[in-house]
Amino acid sequence: MPSDKTEGCSSCVPEDGSGTKTVTQPDKTALLNRLKRLEGQISGIRSMVEKDRYCVDILTQISAARAALDAVSVRLLSDHAKGCVRRAVMQDGGAAELDELLGVIRKMIR
Repeated sequence: MPSDKTEGCSSCVPEDGSGTKTVTQPDKTALLNRLKRLEGQISGIRSMVEKDRYCVDILTQISAARAALDAVSVRLLSDHAKGCVRRAVMQDGGAAELDELLGVIRKMIR
């Protein structure tokens, strides 16, 4: 079990035998703040469409929102690799976790 100072997820464990995993996110507050800002950006985009704003302005805001969402994804991916995946590799080689990680990366780059 990593100490509180270890980078990455501090806990990735199966929950109640259902196969659903839970995780205690490091910097949870920062992630939630980023997601709240994203909600505001999306709301602003909706408002721009409702007010018939210029298409290029809307597309610019969509691009900014996509970049912000990508930043959240990369942060989560990095924490997962440094925590859960690293721990699995050290414990038993982590073949399943590495396959899962590569699958997520494939989805992200589409």
